[in-house]
Amino acid sequence: MDRNSIIGLLLIGGILVGWLVLAQPSKEELAKKQHQYELDSIAKYDQTVKAKTNIAVTAAAKASSTSGVSHDSTSVLSDSAKLMISKQVYADFIDASKGENKIITIENDLMKVNVSTKGGRISSVELKKYKTYDGKPLILFDADSSTQNITFASNSKTFSTDSLYFTPEGGSFAVSGEKDSKSLSMRLYAGSKAKYIEYVYSLTGNEYMMGFHLNMVGMQDIIQSNAKDVSLNWQMRTPVQEQHHQTQQMASTIYYKYVEEDPDRISETSEENLPMESKVKWIGFKQQFFTSAIIADASFEKPSYIVTENEKGSTKYVKNYLASLSIPYNHKANETFGMRFYFGPNHYQTLKKYDIQLEYQINLGWKIFGYVNRFLTIPIFNFLSGFNLNYGIIILILTLILKLLLLPIAYRTVLSSAKMRVLKPEIDELNEKFKDEDPMKKQQATMALYKKAGVNPMAGCIPVLLQMPILIALFSFFPASIELRQQGFLWAHDLSTYDSVWTYGYVPIIDSIYGDHVSLFALLMTASTLLYTWSNSQLMGTRNQMPGMKYMMYLMPIMFLGFLNSYSAGLSWYYFLANMITFGQTWVMQKFVIDSDALHAKIQENKKKPVKVSKFQQKLEQITKDRQQQQGQKKK
Repeated sequence: MDRNSIIGLLLIGGILVGWLVLAQPSKEELAKKQHQYELDSIAKYDQTVKAKTNIAVTAAAKASSTSGVSHDSTSVLSDSAKLMISKQVYADFIDASKGENKIITIENDLMKVNVSTKGGRISSVELKKYKTYDGKPLILFDADSSTQNITFASNSKTFSTDSLYFTPEGGSFAVSGEKDSKSLSMRLYAGSKAKYIEYVYSLTGNEYMMGFHLNMVGMQDIIQSNAKDVSLNWQMRTPVQEQHHQTQQMASTIYYKYVEEDPDRISETSEENLPMESKVKWIGFKQQFFTSAIIADASFEKPSYIVTENEKGSTKYVKNYLASLSIPYNHKANETFGMRFYFGPNHYQTLKKYDIQLEYQINLGWKIFGYVNRFLTIPIFNFLSGFNLNYGIIILILTLILKLLLLPIAYRTVLSSAKMRVLKPEIDELNEKFKDEDPMKKQQATMALYKKAGVNPMAGCIPVLLQMPILIALFSFFPASIELRQQGFLWAHDLSTYDSVWTYGYVPIIDSIYGDHVSLFALLMTASTLLYTWSNSQLMGTRNQMPGMKYMMYLMPIMFLGFLNSYSAGLSWYYFLANMITFGQTWVMQKFVIDSDALHAKIQENKKKPVKVSKFQQKLEQITKDRQQQQGQKKK
């Protein structure tokens, strides 16, 4: 089979596999009925009450008109009908169906949490030490953009706690051994003081973690006898908090952790309804720099699911999150399910100290790149942050340290380039000599020259590859670093987002390619990349070689400018520094460290020595010869 046949078969196979993948039902389709049932149960709960009450009032009015009952009697009869219907709808919770919605605040040094008596839920959370990009208090969510309720089946209907009124009590649950602990109990009574659903919230002095316990007392005769669980439903529309709406959206998604696995996430670019396939330890509603997470002391059970949707066309909200989590219920007189809420920043050390892998919500890069950030970049960055320096200066020092660590690799790269430059005249002679010959012969002659000279043409690539993990790791690190948020440097007001020296507004086509502003740090980074590319081509001696490739090397940084123009100014500042330091290192090594004449003399001396050929090289040469013979026979 020739190359075209193999490519054709691969394409056919790819098409078949793609068709099979696209044809099978998606996870969204498989979970759609269950998800819709849960949402409809919650949404229709209040509608049922209103509908039945209206029917009763209408029937009573008709009855009074035909019997000649006075208007006052009709009102009394209507109230009686309403009460009867309410008892049918609310059953044991009729006393909790009416009340006044009050807000109770529980707070510590770091956050302020408002709890509503209607639904007993957390209605809003404010982080005291942070502000939005325009200087307003940073609210993770408010009463109008969130819901929190328990749904469960009784013997005749499905109840949802969000429309019922809880009674605040003294803290029935305290955090043992904690000083300055504050707790709040919210109870939903079911007809008597001996039957209730209780939320207990507890908060300590200097923590972003909030205790949350669900207590079910005397509910075994109310909850349906064959029910194995109750559902905790938590929904949130995340507000715009950062300057760049699209950047915030691209960094926001739901993270989740199964008990026996590392955390995973829904892709930031997708909208998905995802059923949980195993026991869940925690669910995180991640925003760009902040997270709201619910953590089970043990685990949430199946069936559970999560949903994420983009807030299309909204200037106030970014994404809509929903988690429906199953909590086991065993029909005992007293049952407790322990949980916690985390409301706080996506700060690596803050999340890591809880030892449940919450720090995985910070996107530090894939595999090896994440390891570089965790074990090299973050420790150096945190050490430098302890000196209370401007973060632009910290990035400069960090760049110098990393370049110093990579100096041996940089030297090997420059040395390899110098060897190739010394050999270039002889390579040009071979190219001229074999320009009309079989390309295979020219390649063999070139490789033979490299062997005699003791030069490895790939030696310059290996050091570059060794540096790539750090370069790519920092590409993930800077945009995810909350430390850079709202930190100014030079003309940039916020190193976590783009800097703008000129905002010219929306311009068709240009806006989609470049944006509506000019980032000076991005321009400096692009200029430094072009300078580095030019100096590297001079060092390699390839200015007149492969002109198409040369132009592509200059075109790529310009094309990349459109992306960096709306990216983190801290990242562009780092790349600019890295390019300029590399340019300086190369110039110093070329001028003062590497002696081209001595290098040329050493290469000429190596050419006089016998060439050592490894068994692997011998095998490659034999394969090449066999291939040449086969091609020669085909031509005959």
